[in-house]
Amino acid sequence: MPGLVRKLLIFAAVDGLILQPAPPRNHPPATQQAIKIDYKGNVGPLIKDRRDADTAPVSLDSHGIVGLLKIATSFFLISISGRQQVANIRGKSIYTITDIALIPLASQADADKAIVSAREHVLRHNKDDEDGEESYDSESEDESPSVTDSVIEDLPSLPTEVKDTATGQRGPVQRRTSVAEDVIHKKGVYGRFADKWFSKKGWSTDSRRTQGLSQEDSSGKNTPKNVASTVPETEEQPTSASNSDALPIDDKSTPEVVSPEEIPKAFEGAHDSTTATLLPKILRTTKLYFASGNFFFSYDYDLSHSISDHEPNSTLALFEEFDPLFFWNQHIISPFIEAGQHAFVLPLIQGFVGQRAFSIKVLDSQARSIAIDPTASPDDISLKSWRESKQAEADSSPDTNTETPSSEPFNGKDFLLTLVSRRSVKRAGLRYLRRGVDDEGNAANSVETEQILSSPTWDSSTDKIFSFTQYRASIPLFFSQSPYSLKPQVMVWGSPETNAKAFKLHFSGLASRYGSVYCASLVDKHGTEAKIGEGYEKQAKDLNASGGMDGQGKTLGFEWFDFHNVCRGMRFENVSILMDTLGPFMNSTGWTEIHNNQITHKQSGVLRTNCMDCLDRTNVVQSACARIALENQLSSGNFNIDLQNDPSTSWFNTLWADNGDNISRQYAGTAALKGDFTRTRKRQITGALTDFGLTLTRYYNNIVNDYFAQALIDYLLGRATDSIFVEFEADMKSSDYFIDLRKVRQAAIERCTSIVIENKEEDLVAGWTLSVPTSANHLKTTTFEEAVLLLTEKALYFCRLDWGTEKVREFERISLEQVQAVFRGVYITSTLAQRHMDEEKNVGFVVRYRTAQGGELVRRNTRSLDSGNWDEPPANPPKPTPQDAGRFLAFKALPPRSSNVATGDAEDPETEIQVVNTICEEIVRVANRFQKERVVKWRYSETEEGGGKAREELKVEEKDVISAADAKKSTGYLEQLGYSLKKLVWS
Repeated sequence: MPGLVRKLLIFAAVDGLILQPAPPRNHPPATQQAIKIDYKGNVGPLIKDRRDADTAPVSLDSHGIVGLLKIATSFFLISISGRQQVANIRGKSIYTITDIALIPLASQADADKAIVSAREHVLRHNKDDEDGEESYDSESEDESPSVTDSVIEDLPSLPTEVKDTATGQRGPVQRRTSVAEDVIHKKGVYGRFADKWFSKKGWSTDSRRTQGLSQEDSSGKNTPKNVASTVPETEEQPTSASNSDALPIDDKSTPEVVSPEEIPKAFEGAHDSTTATLLPKILRTTKLYFASGNFFFSYDYDLSHSISDHEPNSTLALFEEFDPLFFWNQHIISPFIEAGQHAFVLPLIQGFVGQRAFSIKVLDSQARSIAIDPTASPDDISLKSWRESKQAEADSSPDTNTETPSSEPFNGKDFLLTLVSRRSVKRAGLRYLRRGVDDEGNAANSVETEQILSSPTWDSSTDKIFSFTQYRASIPLFFSQSPYSLKPQVMVWGSPETNAKAFKLHFSGLASRYGSVYCASLVDKHGTEAKIGEGYEKQAKDLNASGGMDGQGKTLGFEWFDFHNVCRGMRFENVSILMDTLGPFMNSTGWTEIHNNQITHKQSGVLRTNCMDCLDRTNVVQSACARIALENQLSSGNFNIDLQNDPSTSWFNTLWADNGDNISRQYAGTAALKGDFTRTRKRQITGALTDFGLTLTRYYNNIVNDYFAQALIDYLLGRATDSIFVEFEADMKSSDYFIDLRKVRQAAIERCTSIVIENKEEDLVAGWTLSVPTSANHLKTTTFEEAVLLLTEKALYFCRLDWGTEKVREFERISLEQVQAVFRGVYITSTLAQRHMDEEKNVGFVVRYRTAQGGELVRRNTRSLDSGNWDEPPANPPKPTPQDAGRFLAFKALPPRSSNVATGDAEDPETEIQVVNTICEEIVRVANRFQKERVVKWRYSETEEGGGKAREELKVEEKDVISAADAKKSTGYLEQLGYSLKKLVWS
């Protein structure tokens, strides 16, 4: 495997950013070639080493590159400025990202400012580490200080001058003038209030404790949750979630990379003022996202595959081996891949990596054993130091009864337990905004968790390596829930056929990846969850009845365990009932065993666990399954321990609780519920009260913070263009970018065609989906909906759908001879956001028509899916009123973009204006041809019986549907006030 750059210098030159590989101290010079990223975002090699050039007054040490962020016409380099080691797998160090630096690619001056700010931030963080307790970051040789450390150690040595690129003269370095930063730097001037408010510790220490969030130590340092799993804990100091890890929280103390006054320069040449306005929030959220402690990497170990799937002596680059399903920065690192700079491509996973060393001591000849809770770190995993420290404690305290392992022969063995969780990039996102499944079979919150048992040396020639894998994901059906309720109702949508197709795609993918699959569904059998649980069970039975997961008889195992009912009264120990049911499957599929670097047994199936969010109940069950697997693996080596009841094994509970907290924070914004049981195997009233506080925090995140964060995730993963931020500003919500709306809309057109066109002699000319008022004969209503308009050779069909069930709710047939006029123009329905006022994007058309005397206007469908048994028209239909005799339908063009960027478009889609022009001209063309073929003269009517002169050929008129001026008049003050308050809170 070609080596990656482990440390590099970043500095700004006149023509771009220079990334110069830097060797660790006492190592030979780096062999990798330096590269340059110009101020237009182009990546390429650099021929000459320019570290000593006059154009590089200041540089930043980096541990790797996350990627290149492009917002409108601006680029920002995302580099790793802080990392912490959390594990060591087969001698390879595993790190988590603790801090990143965002460097703008606008000019040398702007890049210098960002580099200076990032260096000062690193120095302050390092100073906090020195003043407080020594944090665990056992560095291997590659972690040794680089040749530039001596420069960085002394803050006063930072340059006070920079060279002006225009005049060639030198001047003072201009520091940023953010108000928040000024207060942070000068908090002594602003007094005790500012000191506490803007400090890293802040006012929230007590509230963090009550909500199950981590507390910061005296140094102000907040240890990431995943890192804490390597540190020994006591009952007095429980490990809990880090508040900083919750993505949606806006940390106002985080320095802004680009100040508001610099936005016009950063967006020079851009016309999207909305995205420019949101730029500081985009950058701030990006920094919080990647520095949350939830991203992990290794320079020479593939974290995306289980330990049994690694290819020894591979010549491929690390990113080429990496599983795309777990490659979280694949989109933003692609410029480096395309430029061939593979030494700078560092793939990341999101999830959790934790590690615990422990020892088992044999007590007697009956093979009874006891597990010893260690204090070892990943780089000190042999328990020799632990036993020596216990002996030293006993020697210093002769009166204590402390048992010391060194006081008698140590009849036992040292082990290492490693936990790796990998979140899928498919249907990735946040609670309530990413639920269920998409049309490709990808389920929300999909996480693969691997538990590895090994010796401290990872030598499989003397000790086997065991790997046990589990899987969690949302229920693979189309459903949603509103975030505005603490007990939201489940809304199942899509036809049974649509759900069955996605359901089969999901499980056929799991079967090809893992083999056999057994589902443990933990949703309630009563209340709001019963409906989705019943649908899940029914689809599983139907899948097995139709050939199974592979179509050749591979059945899907399924168990519906009503967790809340069985464990009512905080009796979570009743989970053992489920374990008895799952036992046969776990025994038959087993786990992977590696001996002498050969796979002697391969795990042949996976247990798939879910509750509603795949978080809290799922954590309890997965940890119970992992406990049974670990006990059985140790038992095969004649070591018998009780992980359920033995207090010396609390480290196992803590490790799995840390894993659950991390996954929960990434999906729901808080630590997991029921964490007290996962950690202690006991459920107490204090834990229930903590869960209530976490539930309220989740509720706040769901309705306030998650929408923008979801938009950012979709953008970083490459599922959406930067127009997603414009849509967010306009509607204060995020669309589901993992559902290809083009397919959904095309399917709706096809379904409407098959249902409403009863005359098989009518040929469909075209069909479109458009936005329409919820009431006919209106240009504007409180809400709009999507509808389908079909054009045949004889008529127009206007169809309203129930998109949740794919039902044609009602439709109206308008004969082409009844069409009186078609006009098109500006169609502005809201004046609240800039996007809603764009006259090039807000266009539509109106079709005026007359109804036949005594004819049926609208036919409504009382069936769910087909055209049979429509409501029969009344025997004596009401006579149309004069208003009915002259009616109109208004249509507004939908945005032409594809919601699924990953699928791409063969060519640029039509704009809104082009779409409207095409529809209007097609309607007029077919209507005029229909008139000529029937040799019918259309006449203007002044009386009910008709009459007047012959009507001329139908033409498209140019006329505003609703102009900007008219729209402003109809916008009330309360509507404006509501939007302003919403924008203040959400953006």
